Amino acid sequence: MAQSKEKALRDKGAGRTGTRSEVARALTGTGSSPDLSPDPRPDPAPGSTGEHVHAYVRGLVATLTDLDPAVRRGRPDAVHRMRVACRRLRGCLRTWRSVLDRSVTDPVRADLRWLGGELGAERDHEVLAERLTAAVGELPGELVLGPVTARLRAWDVTRRAQTRRRTLEALASPRYRTLLDSLHALVAEPPLRAQAAAGKPHKVMAKALRKEDGRLHRRMQRALSLPPGAERDAAIHHARKAAKRVRYAAEAARPALGKAAGRLRRRAKAVQKAGGDHHDAVVARDALRRLAVAAHAAGEPGFTWGVLHGQERAAAGVREQELSRLWGRPSQPGPRRKRGG
Repeated sequence: MAQSKEKALRDKGAGRTGTRSEVARALTGTGSSPDLSPDPRPDPAPGSTGEHVHAYVRGLVATLTDLDPAVRRGRPDAVHRMRVACRRLRGCLRTWRSVLDRSVTDPVRADLRWLGGELGAERDHEVLAERLTAAVGELPGELVLGPVTARLRAWDVTRRAQTRRRTLEALASPRYRTLLDSLHALVAEPPLRAQAAAGKPHKVMAKALRKEDGRLHRRMQRALSLPPGAERDAAIHHARKAAKRVRYAAEAARPALGKAAGRLRRRAKAVQKAGGDHHDAVVARDALRRLAVAAHAAGEPGFTWGVLHGQERAAAGVREQELSRLWGRPSQPGPRRKRGG
């Protein structure tokens, strides 16, 4: 009987999406609740690497799901915070691949990447619009020629509506519901790889951090070796992503590795911020060029857009110099030294 009900529900579009599927939830209300879950996985051992990673994942999943209502209602900063939770989770699942079964986590990472991209359209526009509006407002009146403010406002309203719709469509999609089920399953039954998960965190986590830090080092060295231009801009953005992964990995490892992870996190955060400011300037230049082209086509002066473009180019150059000053080989995270003895 339960099997026939399950088939009927599947015919209506209910699909298995995680350890506890939509079918199982629906059948619970009928009084027929078949066990559709695999055998439960053992909980991570206290003090193990698996416990540290599981605790970090559990906190991020709770943050992401708790933000859902606020994002739907358009509450201030909600989209940004959910997007950051997506990034942190993606970084965590990537960094701790030796601890978590990739056959389970790789599909989740792909869905988190998709969700972050959908949310990113709204958040990126919000940041860009605020930046350009502030820049226009700071210009002396004699440098604002033509209907600059009106054009900027019209562009903002149009893009804001488009990106808000994109966010809401993502949250209403079957892929998002599948992702939520997968995240809840990840917390309820963490897919731990037995050997690494049971290992001493000061060894397993330090090794993973060194690997992430090495990737950041290689990307920064390459970026700073390139001449100014589009290739260098892209390389700095690529290095910034590596800095974020180091930062998030260090946050997860902080309870186990102590001050060494904390120092690495602070340094990665500084590189990430400078790289982020640089990227914002690069994105702003591109938007300003498009606005200038549209203004020119409408017969409007392009002078002000050119002034703003020059300011953003100068701002990017300042951030490149800051990155050069910030960059130096960090101390490698390692095991905590025991006091005494």
